[in-house]
Amino acid sequence: MIASSLSFQPAGRVALVGAGPGDPELLTLKADRLIREADAVVHDYLVAPAILALARPDAEKVFVGKKGGGFCCPQTDIEAILIRLAREGKTVVRLKGGDPFIFGRGGEEAEALVAAGIAFEIVPGVTSALAAAAYAGIPLTHRSHASGVVFLTGHEDPGKPDSAIHWEDYAKLGATLCLYMGMKNLETITRRLQAGGLIGTTPVAVIQSATTDQHRQLLSTLERVALESEHAGFGAPAIVVIGEVAALSEKLAWFAAAQPAALTS
Repeated sequence: MIASSLSFQPAGRVALVGAGPGDPELLTLKADRLIREADAVVHDYLVAPAILALARPDAEKVFVGKKGGGFCCPQTDIEAILIRLAREGKTVVRLKGGDPFIFGRGGEEAEALVAAGIAFEIVPGVTSALAAAAYAGIPLTHRSHASGVVFLTGHEDPGKPDSAIHWEDYAKLGATLCLYMGMKNLETITRRLQAGGLIGTTPVAVIQSATTDQHRQLLSTLERVALESEHAGFGAPAIVVIGEVAALSEKLAWFAAAQPAALTS
């Protein structure tokens, strides 16, 4: 008899779990259960301490995240850690801020687990753009203002010749644009969007540390947002929302309205 290549299954398994944007109450019930049951939790910097505290006291906690230019565990090392822990027979939670499959490199980790023959599952989380916009009172789609929404990473240098994102094209979509990791390159991105035809008075919102007690938000325009957010001291982690819907934050910003002195700029 020829043994199937799938006949061997390691004792452990991995769950790629979205921790959401920061507010522990936005964690899904499934994520909560898996964190509490895990033998090991491999987590990023942006996972809230209150969420990490759900893990068992004896659970192994492995930090693999980064903040700004600080510590960063190479992606290949993260994948190796997940595989090693699973092969030790452990139930592993790979805990990521937001959602594992939206700018979370969860796809790469899932591919590595498949290649290693490790059983896994994916648990979606509330991604940062959805949460930031909701807490800022911005409907990302609106019948009168936007029929589409686009998630983009601003981490890549928009000035390099072989940039994967042609920002001028996105200026013509008439959709809400949500930028992840875009603060460093915001001036260049907004300039290129204007070069593509998006008018300088287009409303733009910047939401920093969304849903947490450090939540801050700023409403500006495409032509002024880079300068104004810099002067106001905005930085990562932040989501930038570009489009007519951003202006609705002026009357729908329910979270900031609850604590205006602490949350608005």
